[in-house]
Amino acid sequence: MAHADLVFTGGPVFTADTVRSRATAVAVAGGRIVAVGHDVDELIGPHTEVVDLHGRLLVPGFQDAHVHAVWGGLDMLRCDLSPYATQPDYLRAIGDYAAAHPGDEWVLGGGWSMSAFPGGTPTAAALDAVVPDRPAFLPNRDGHGAWVNSAALRLAGVDRDTPDPADGRIERDADGNPSGTLHEGAMALVNRLLPEESPERLVEALLEGQRYLHSFGVTGWQDAIIGSYGDAGDPGPAYVTAGLDGRLTARVVGAIWWDRAAGLEQIPSLVERRERYRGGRFAATSVKVMQDGVAENFTASMLEPYCDGHGHPTDNSGISFVDPEILNEAVPQLDALGFQVHFHAIGDRAVRQSLDAVAHALRRNGRRDNRHHIAHLQVVHPDDIPRFRDLGVAANMQSLWATLEPQMVELTLPFLGEQRAAWQYPFGDLLRAGTVLAAGSDWSVSSPNPLAAIHTAVNRTAAPGYEEGEYDPFLPEQAIDLATSLTAYTAGSAWVNHLDEVTGTIEPGKYADLVVLDRDPFAGPADQIGATRVLQTFVEGERVFAAE
Repeated sequence: MAHADLVFTGGPVFTADTVRSRATAVAVAGGRIVAVGHDVDELIGPHTEVVDLHGRLLVPGFQDAHVHAVWGGLDMLRCDLSPYATQPDYLRAIGDYAAAHPGDEWVLGGGWSMSAFPGGTPTAAALDAVVPDRPAFLPNRDGHGAWVNSAALRLAGVDRDTPDPADGRIERDADGNPSGTLHEGAMALVNRLLPEESPERLVEALLEGQRYLHSFGVTGWQDAIIGSYGDAGDPGPAYVTAGLDGRLTARVVGAIWWDRAAGLEQIPSLVERRERYRGGRFAATSVKVMQDGVAENFTASMLEPYCDGHGHPTDNSGISFVDPEILNEAVPQLDALGFQVHFHAIGDRAVRQSLDAVAHALRRNGRRDNRHHIAHLQVVHPDDIPRFRDLGVAANMQSLWATLEPQMVELTLPFLGEQRAAWQYPFGDLLRAGTVLAAGSDWSVSSPNPLAAIHTAVNRTAAPGYEEGEYDPFLPEQAIDLATSLTAYTAGSAWVNHLDEVTGTIEPGKYADLVVLDRDPFAGPADQIGATRVLQTFVEGERVFAAE
C-alpha cells in the first residue's frame, strides 16, 4: 500500500460536501486527497508529514469570488492608506510617503475611507498641504472615486469649465471649481496621464497580493477586472507570466473588463483575450460588466430616486453604465460564446437590469453551464429575489459590508430611505429562495480576510478588530449560519469558478487545497468567529503559508 505524503489528524474536518459531513483525518498523496475519514494510520509511512490539528478545524481552501489581487498588491507597494481611518492620519501617511519617494513623478496609492471626510469628499487643498510639488492621484477604498491635488487637476486641464462625463461626476465647490474628488468616470480625466507600470512591477504586485491572500487561507479567486481600469494597468499579462513560470500558486479565473465606452464590437477582442490570457493555474473565461457605481456617491443605479437626507426624493436615481438595450444583446452573445458574465450591481435597478439580461440569454440560448453571477447586491428589490434561482444566477456576496458602520450610517441610510434601507444585503432571503451563494471580499476595497466576512454574514455585526463604533446587528433577519457561509466561501465560489470538480470540498480525488484554522469556530460563541486565524495554507499539498 502506498503511503501518503501528508496526513492531517487529531481534529475536526469541515468537508463542505453536500451534507457538510465531518471527519477527523485527511490523507494527501501526489497533491490530491486520497482518504477522508477517522482512521488513516495505515497510510502513514516513514516519510509522511503528519499535521496534528490538536482539535483545530481543517477546511477547504477559501476561494474569493470577487477580488483584485494584483491591484491590492500594488496598493501595498505604493502609498497604502488602508490601515488608517482619519483625515489627519491619511495626510500624515501621504506626506511621509512623498518625502520617502522624492524621485517619483506622481504620488500614487489609495485606500481611504469616504466616512473620514465631510460628505465623503476630500479636498485638493488638504492634499496640497502635503504634496504641493507634483501631481497626486489616490483612489478610495472602493475604487469608485479618487482624491487628487491641484497639480493633478492643472496637469489634466480640469477646471470649472470641464463638463462632467456621462459616467461620472467632478465634485465642485460653491463657485463650480473642481474641489479635489473625482467620481467614477471622472477619474479618467486624470488617470489617463499616469505613468504606465512596468510588466515586472505588476508581477511583483501579483506575488505580493498572492502572499497576502494565502495568509488568510485563500487558495483561489476570481480577479474581477482583467483589463485597463483605474490607475494600475491590466493585470492579465502578469497572471500569464506567473502562471507559465510556476510562481502563481493560486487557482485564478480572470473576468475580462467590458469597456462601457464601447459596444458589441468589442466582443471579438474578448474572445481573442480569452485565448491569450491563460497559463498554468490562470484562465480568463469570464467577462466583467460594471453596471453601476456605489450608493455613497449616488451613482448606484436605483429604481427610484435617492432621497436628499431628509426623506424627500431628488432627481437623481444613479447611473446605469451599460445601456440596457446593449446589455440585453451583449449577454446573450457572450453566453452563446461560452463566457461567464460577472456583473457588478449595487443598486436595485442595476440588479434588475443584470437579471433581465440573463433572462434574454436564457430565452435565446437555453440553459447553459456558464454560471453567471452578480456581485455586491447591496439593494435588491424583493420581487427580484426568486429570479436568482429561476435564472440560475449565483449571488456573489461581499458579506463584510453587511454591517452598520460610519459609511453606512452617514453616507447611505439617509439617502436610501427606510424602505430601501431594509432591502440591503438580503443574503438570508436569497438563501431561503434557493440561490447558489458564493463569497468574496473585493480586496483592496475591503479586507480579504474570509473569517471576518463570515463573521459578519453570521452575526450581521463587524468582526473583532474591524469595528468602527458600537452598533446593533444590521438587518439580523438576513443572517446566514456558519456552515452556509463557510460553504459559500469554499464550494460556492469553486462552483462559480468552474473548479468544483477538483476543489472546494474535502473529498478523495480533489486537489489538497486546505487550510488549518487556529480553532474550531463551530465550538465557540458566534461573536468570536471573526477572531479565528489561519495557521497554515496548502495548495496541492504544498505549504504556501505558515503563521510565525
